[in-house]
Amino acid sequence: MRLPLCTLALVVCACGTGFSATDAADPAQQSEQSQPPAGQAPAPAPTPPARYGGWVFSGMADGYFSDNLNHPQASNNQLQNFDVNYGSPRLSLLKATIDKSDSVIGLHIDAGFGETMRWIHSADPAANDHNAFRYIEQMYAIAKPKNLHGTEIDFGEFVTSAGAEVIEANSNWNYTRSLLFAWAIPYYHFGLRVNTPVTKEITVGFQLVNAWNTLWGNNNMDNIGVTFALAKPKYTWNVNYYEGPNHQGTMQGKRNLFDSTVLLTPNTKWTMYINGDVGRDNNIGSGHNSWYGIAGAARFQATKKFALAARAEVFDDVNGFSTGVKQILREGTITGEYKYNDHFIGRLEYRRDNSNQPFFNRGLQEGVAHTQDTFTIGLMAIFGPMR
Repeated sequence: MRLPLCTLALVVCACGTGFSATDAADPAQQSEQSQPPAGQAPAPAPTPPARYGGWVFSGMADGYFSDNLNHPQASNNQLQNFDVNYGSPRLSLLKATIDKSDSVIGLHIDAGFGETMRWIHSADPAANDHNAFRYIEQMYAIAKPKNLHGTEIDFGEFVTSAGAEVIEANSNWNYTRSLLFAWAIPYYHFGLRVNTPVTKEITVGFQLVNAWNTLWGNNNMDNIGVTFALAKPKYTWNVNYYEGPNHQGTMQGKRNLFDSTVLLTPNTKWTMYINGDVGRDNNIGSGHNSWYGIAGAARFQATKKFALAARAEVFDDVNGFSTGVKQILREGTITGEYKYNDHFIGRLEYRRDNSNQPFFNRGLQEGVAHTQDTFTIGLMAIFGPMR
């Protein structure tokens, strides 16, 4: 999608940012606007009825413009996933969300199109056979049995629990995704997911899912996932483990992934995280492929509207399983963010990728290089939620 569609999508979404059904029905906001006379106790604000019977509707649009100083021949930002093109404005993601999760039985759907949706489904046999699935990011049924003390059971397609970042750019600190997000972990799973709060601070989960990034047709429900989350006032610790066969048409050759993230929230200005991944894919015969990585990031909220974020990471693709080349990669990113309001966000970003191998294309005449420098402008519009 080039400039006209990218611009149109962002303008349409931005025009809707001045209204949110949530804002219009916010009890706290109503209470501030109708203060009682001095000396009288304020009356409790009434809770507005659910306008759509518990259904919540929201959406987002994400567009970008990137410049690659290497000017690679294929016009691609190598190693980056949802912002792969440079030199012209692009629509990365236009997405709508429907959620019904306030009752015993519910439903969640994320559907959209753009470079992001094409990328995450590029290796899925089901999405290649049935094009309609390329437009679904998540679609799962929700069950919250009343006698299980907060346990939630989901079945369908859902994004992975691994990683420190997510698919939607507006929910991350940087605009581009880390090497670990792009090359060390899956995007989504299809199957069963159960999350249970053990205490007020600890939540554990279990997943029975298909092979990575597969709706069906590859080791259906033969992979397991185990999750753990510890939430404290000043930090949160998440651990995820996935194991199971991932080679097409055989149960041999299991893949293992250990992922852990520690998020630090010392005060309202600073937030930081450390994310680590260790992966191994066993061959159908003998031998295996391995990959390792660690990333760290920090974000400083300078003012209500302006923030700075920085990320640094190292990724060792020991056997070239993920990137196609045996190499050690390093990446550093600096991002400035201006948040016009809760619905419109702009980011300006500089990123440098470095490899210990000559990996990055520099055009037809100049061959390959060890480094790649990119500048990116990202614009995100968020509308809703309408409740």
